Amino acid sequence: MKKNNENYFEMKIKALPENVPFVRSAIATFALPLGPTLDDIQDLKTAVSEAFTNAVEHAYPEKWGDCEVDINVSLDKLTNKISVVIGDHGVGIKNFDKAREPFFSTADNLEEHSGMGFTIMETFMDSLMLENNENKGVKLTMTKTIGNSKSCAQAERSC
Repeated sequence: MKKNNENYFEMKIKALPENVPFVRSAIATFALPLGPTLDDIQDLKTAVSEAFTNAVEHAYPEKWGDCEVDINVSLDKLTNKISVVIGDHGVGIKNFDKAREPFFSTADNLEEHSGMGFTIMETFMDSLMLENNENKGVKLTMTKTIGNSKSCAQAERSC
């Protein structure tokens, strides 16, 4: 149940690589009422791109266009948080801990996949939670407090 201080949207979109720019732009635009910095927007777009791309490429490895990805986004104006949930109904992840290790990939062609998707998402968001969804597949929930950016520009390490 949504709270009065929350704004939200939900959508289903075809699991196609060409939908990545639309999804990341839609979510970044939806976050504007929270007053994000340019770093916040870039962090959000990067994490969303990785999450949606993972759903497209790994959940449905053989039938991209025949499947959908569920996206739920909410803004909490009291805490200045955005929550992004991306769910698929694909092949799932057998071992979440292993999948979150840097450089791990289930893809056959490692030249095109770095295995850094979850690491990137965790770097740019405040939290990342993975769970099996009720219909088979994976549900990924990411949250970020806008104005509390952990971007590369602000980190103490170099990117």
